[in-house]
Amino acid sequence: MTHEKPQVSREEQLQQERLEAIQPGLARFDEHLEQAGQFPLQATGIEILQLNVGRVCNQTCRHCHVSAGPRRRESMAGEIFELALDVLRTQRIPVVDITGGAPELNPHFRGFVTGARALGCTGIDRCNLTVTQEAGQQDLVDFLHHHEVQVVASLPAPTQAETDAQRGEAVFERSILALRQFNAAGYGTGDPRWPLHLVTNPTGAFLPGDQTELERHWKQQLLEQQGVRFDSLFTMANMPIGRFLHWLDGKGQLVPYLRRLQAAWNPRAASSVMCRNTLSVDWRGFLYDCDFNQMLGLCVDHGAPVHLRDFRPDLHHRRRIVTGLHCYGCTAGGGSSCGGALDSPEA
Repeated sequence: MTHEKPQVSREEQLQQERLEAIQPGLARFDEHLEQAGQFPLQATGIEILQLNVGRVCNQTCRHCHVSAGPRRRESMAGEIFELALDVLRTQRIPVVDITGGAPELNPHFRGFVTGARALGCTGIDRCNLTVTQEAGQQDLVDFLHHHEVQVVASLPAPTQAETDAQRGEAVFERSILALRQFNAAGYGTGDPRWPLHLVTNPTGAFLPGDQTELERHWKQQLLEQQGVRFDSLFTMANMPIGRFLHWLDGKGQLVPYLRRLQAAWNPRAASSVMCRNTLSVDWRGFLYDCDFNQMLGLCVDHGAPVHLRDFRPDLHHRRRIVTGLHCYGCTAGGGSSCGGALDSPEA
């Protein structure tokens, strides 16, 4: 059975309508691609299958583009995880990237990780750190260590005030406790089996600073003040999606922020955006070019099937990517991706 596109939720519809309303005052993203000789933007293959396994989370973060939280109920079912394993097995996709919400709270998370690692896939867990202290997760660090899963841990800042302002009271303290647990298990010590990367978003309507300089500062401050080590820092721009879109709108900053992103357009970053080698899967099994398109309800298009059950390597590996105003977030300044900046200042 070939799946139709899913019905757009009210939440997704409102976001689409808000971005469409301000589009006339801004250059279309595709205009910049055309000027740079990069239109249409196309995938170069699928090296990463990224699963957003649901919006259930133990935190409610101010900037969250997923609008995740403890009251959300969207959660990937076991049959969708099995479909993902089938695609990983038949297509030999080397990397599986698991995100949420807090992905570890999905009851099928550990079984899927075990299955994906048995296929030889590199596993990435996008962890909010504090989930390690939730009921039933006390052995999470040991589980990830046993399966040699890479950990990409989100942390807004190396200081308590900024972190708690964005994520809630005592989140910084709990995050540091988790980082110490990861360090004790061998993560963040330079061993390639157990890399620990931190990812940070700015706390306001501005672009992240230089990733190299920030990483140097973070490593020094976290080691000296908290005794914590990590391997790399990934910087990401905040996308005008989800809670951050509503925050921008409430502050009258949505249009200025998008203009700031547009003015910082970087064609080198555009050529390396993550959607070119990544396919994103939502909790129902529907397919998107990236996690950000997913949160706007923008499925893959231009002839590519929209559900994992209908996966077609001939159509998905070289698909044309769906773009919009929000794409400026990935192509501004040094660029932004799930693996951090895309373009060094020396380039």
